[in-house]
Amino acid sequence: MGAVKSKRVPRAVRERQMLDAAVLTFARRGYRAASMDEIAEVAGVSKPLVYLYLNSKEDLFSTVIRRESEALVAAVTAAVEPGGTADRQLWSGLEGFFAHTAEHPDGWAVLHQQARTHGEPFAHQVAAMRTEIVAFVTELLGAAAKEAGCVGELAEREVAGLAHALVGAAESLAEWANVRTDEGASGEREHPSAKDTAATMMNFAWTGLGRLTGGERWAPGGLAVDREGRSAARG
Repeated sequence: MGAVKSKRVPRAVRERQMLDAAVLTFARRGYRAASMDEIAEVAGVSKPLVYLYLNSKEDLFSTVIRRESEALVAAVTAAVEPGGTADRQLWSGLEGFFAHTAEHPDGWAVLHQQARTHGEPFAHQVAAMRTEIVAFVTELLGAAAKEAGCVGELAEREVAGLAHALVGAAESLAEWANVRTDEGASGEREHPSAKDTAATMMNFAWTGLGRLTGGERWAPGGLAVDREGRSAARG
């Protein structure tokens, strides 16, 4: 009786398995401590196969950064509600960002913690991703300024700076949300939801600290809730 041949795994599937293993290993071990032996073991393949498909450790890390960056940008842009008001578009984009980083914590750790700390070309790749997201947020804030009738100096000089500040705050908040845990009704430790984290960001960025400390809260639909829980349409 002849030997049974094992089914050949398509190259694309095998590469995805290796990249998934690399994301997990780089996130948990760090770039310098991670080894190609460990990545191959997690992927269930031989180390020579990893080198054959993805070349060196540096090339592998670069490929991981590119894949995770593209996935994050795609998640944010796809989440934005087309045709919505400026605050609804920003809200939905933030929720998409926080949902993606919560669902892919290892990928986010590689981008936010590992890639930025190991110099070129890795830091440059992350900076390029961030520039793309900042440009997208700049468009949203520019639309918000026009929607509010604010033209001229704010639209020309400050919108880009506000976009940088907002993206930086969202990145920091994503890090906090992925680390923080709250105790749910079942007694299990839970991370805050993407919706709750996006609401926190909107309260900070859209409502503003002054109004926020006065009891107002942002809510979908553009309502501000005061200290006594009353809702009033935004002016």
